[in-house]
Amino acid sequence: MRKEVDVLVIGGGSAGMAAALSAFANGAKSVLIVEKEEYLGGILNQCIHPGFGLHEYKQELTGPEFLTRLAREVAKTPIEVMLGAFCLSISLDLSAVVSSPEGIYLIKAKAIVMANGCLERSAGAIGMPGTRPKGVLTAGQAQLYLNQYGYTVGKRVFILGSGDIGLIMARRMTLEGAKVLGVAEIMPYSNGLKRNIAQCLEDFDIPLYLSHTVTKVVGKDKLESIEISEVDKSMKPIPGTEMRFEVDTLLLSIGLIPNNSMLSSIGAKKGKNKGAEVDDFLMSSIPGIFSCGNVLHVHDLVDNVVEEARAAGRSAAAFSHFGIDGVGAIHDIKEGEGISYVVPSHYHEAAGDDLVIKFRCKKPVGKCQVQALIGEKCIKTWSRTSMVPSEMQILPITRKLLENNYGDIEIRLVELS
Repeated sequence: MRKEVDVLVIGGGSAGMAAALSAFANGAKSVLIVEKEEYLGGILNQCIHPGFGLHEYKQELTGPEFLTRLAREVAKTPIEVMLGAFCLSISLDLSAVVSSPEGIYLIKAKAIVMANGCLERSAGAIGMPGTRPKGVLTAGQAQLYLNQYGYTVGKRVFILGSGDIGLIMARRMTLEGAKVLGVAEIMPYSNGLKRNIAQCLEDFDIPLYLSHTVTKVVGKDKLESIEISEVDKSMKPIPGTEMRFEVDTLLLSIGLIPNNSMLSSIGAKKGKNKGAEVDDFLMSSIPGIFSCGNVLHVHDLVDNVVEEARAAGRSAAAFSHFGIDGVGAIHDIKEGEGISYVVPSHYHEAAGDDLVIKFRCKKPVGKCQVQALIGEKCIKTWSRTSMVPSEMQILPITRKLLENNYGDIEIRLVELS
């Protein structure tokens, strides 16, 4: 079967819904969302804790409450939604092969928005030593089993990694009656938001072992125990620091990776953020294919995902009508000292909107200054009392600052004494 649309959105989570709504509002006459699950919302369906929507809706919502508002907006429009449909591939000619309950579709689009989220790193991804018994699973998988399916995954739990999902699951498992014996983090600082450390660990007296990692997993059929060890500055275990915990469950919260494989398979350039390399229109190196949300770079707030997705949808709608002619010369945006990645990687001189640069620092710092430089000239400074890698930063640069200064931009961090 064949279908033609102005804008095809792959993924029906918060990013996909926001991008589709924006594309439709900005003139795309036919918009299609392809979602592999039987319902819209993506990961938000299993995030039953509060903390969403403070920026977007000016009130604190749970994940399902947040997605329901977006889904109701979609339902009020002619946007078509294809559920239980899996995108098998995309092509350079802006077509996609989609497997749906009705059969296989070849969908030809004038623009595509990738909004298909991210993946969790597994035990194999870090080469975790020991056996592979039942009871070792990712924090997101445990969250799905517990919050959506009602299955308790264990009674004596340890968590490796201090990402936000792991911290939230420490609290969730405790509230379900499990004993969470601790959280180990290989870095000397937590990778979760400060509020989650306070609300999910400190409020429940759950110990956080910084500069520690799992060095042994014990169990034949079922998990029996784990061993953690302190690590040195090279991240190598220090002999003699081993601690053993008798547990039936080990949850892994060891990082998220943008699910960028479809774009990579057709030769799209990849950025240091592990997602696509994009310009200020959020367009990848493949003309007409845009990327937003966690498939582009991992966000810590869904409100920021929605705002970014709206920009991608707006760009996709414009491309479906006009292409990219007339946007002027293009320049690079690069990460400098102290910055792990920047998004976007390029910007156009003639684009009308102000430039919004998102980035993360490499390590926690105290009083500091973020500088945006073109050559040797600093066009903007941004002072901060502190900064941590777990919190994505947003640096707006007005077009007025760029006038007569166009060139490659470097974002760097300067620690202040």
